[in-house]
Amino acid sequence: MAHTHSHEPSSQDQNAKRLMLAFGITASFMVIEVIGGLVSGSLALLADAGHMLTDAAALLFALLAVIFARKPPSGGRTFGWLRLTTLAAFVNAIALVVITIFIVWEAIQRFMEPQPVAGATMMVVAVAGLIANIVAFWILHRGSEEKNLNVRAAALHVLGDLLGSVGAIVAALVILWTGWTPVDPILSVLVSCLVLRSAWRLLQESVNELLEGAPASLDIAALTRNLNRSIPEVRDVHHVHVWMVGEKPVMTLHVQVIPPHDHDALLGRIQHFLEHNYAISHVTIQMEYTACQGPDCHLNEAQAGHAHHHHH
Repeated sequence: MAHTHSHEPSSQDQNAKRLMLAFGITASFMVIEVIGGLVSGSLALLADAGHMLTDAAALLFALLAVIFARKPPSGGRTFGWLRLTTLAAFVNAIALVVITIFIVWEAIQRFMEPQPVAGATMMVVAVAGLIANIVAFWILHRGSEEKNLNVRAAALHVLGDLLGSVGAIVAALVILWTGWTPVDPILSVLVSCLVLRSAWRLLQESVNELLEGAPASLDIAALTRNLNRSIPEVRDVHHVHVWMVGEKPVMTLHVQVIPPHDHDALLGRIQHFLEHNYAISHVTIQMEYTACQGPDCHLNEAQAGHAHHHHH
């Protein structure tokens, strides 16, 4: 890596700019698709607009996360505003489920009695939507060398949306060539499944963050074993808490150690171990020289097993 940390604000600004641009494109096209869907009588376009809403929302949260990450934490909100993005994601996920239910319900109605669909109008809007998605994806994808999770997630969203637009185009083609209108509700249901999938993932992740869950990829038992194994002075690790704030893991733990010559050096080694192996940079460590004496220590004894304590 040639460049140092001095460039970071500019990369943040780049990300913010890209997200802002992609959000503008997606949001305006969502409106166009809604109008196009109503004018042409196409449900597939409305479903795709629903999908565009998921993207616009994902882009907006990514943008907010970049902006909030810059705001310094205040006395009352020591983590700044990052949790707000999680809350917004949660609300968005629920809205998406509602949209999906609405579209599937409408599709069932249309199977019963097919509605006329203006194939040409539908085609024009769907193709325009596809182009808008490609442009948005291109803008975001240029930004994903910086491993910003938000920007990458947003790019994936837009990629999923390409499928929705392609679905609407296929429906429009079938209607133009054969005049068989039920293809429109069929494809709208398929697009809704895409929406539901992203909504479900969003719901899982946001609920996990709101319940102070550990990141899904983290195995805490393995982490404590590795810490014990890698740093010989460490006898026991307990009271481990890991949670997520705006995609950054935060951790607190108690470590029982053999009294070191250099307290700070050992602390530094433990911090380096966590940052290097688990990318947890925000960690608070309480070092103890005797076995844990608190009221809830026996809880940890049961988990860690007594073996740890006896063979010393």
